Amino acid sequence: MLGGSFNPAHEGHIALAKVALHRLGLDEVWLLVSPGNPLKPRRGMATLAERFASCVALIDDARLRPTAIEARLHTRYTIDTLRALRRRFPRVCFVWLMGADSLESFTRWRFWLEITRTVPFAVVPRPGYNRQALASRSALRLRPFRIPLRSAQGLACMAPPAWVFLPAPQKDISATSIRNARRNRRHRQKTTGRQGRTAQAAHDEDPG
Repeated sequence: MLGGSFNPAHEGHIALAKVALHRLGLDEVWLLVSPGNPLKPRRGMATLAERFASCVALIDDARLRPTAIEARLHTRYTIDTLRALRRRFPRVCFVWLMGADSLESFTRWRFWLEITRTVPFAVVPRPGYNRQALASRSALRLRPFRIPLRSAQGLACMAPPAWVFLPAPQKDISATSIRNARRNRRHRQKTTGRQGRTAQAAHDEDPG
């Protein structure tokens, strides 16, 4: 399970999901499109339908499954989602996937230690976050439960707490940069449109 706002989804999400499929020997990766991340502001957040559609548009592997199941479960916090999914799918071996940026801020999550006791998890790298994430309070607290990379294929079947850091090629792309680029593009289009209208008006008024 790779949870997130996906505001919007991008190639980096898909690449990391595929790394997890291969390195962890998973059958599927669920892209859990959050109805609303409690740690992120609502301003600038696209609708759930728009964010879900951005995931669907990028899928090129049937093993990657976008889902908005948290909206149906009426859960907002990861711990509540995990508990509900384990009750609903008692025979499934779940693994939680998170970026290095999330590991760094993990202690801010609701009942974060309980999350680690509920399912094993894997951390995937994010440019600019990896070193401080692995030196963070959460990583130091969980150091005794970190498994070597050579054992990653068995992570899904391990009793939690258990986690692994998965080295992977890193794409310097983020949802924030995509939104900023779109905002700048719209601004340039509006500015160009205004300039065009002004020039046309001047031409129309020119008696020559």
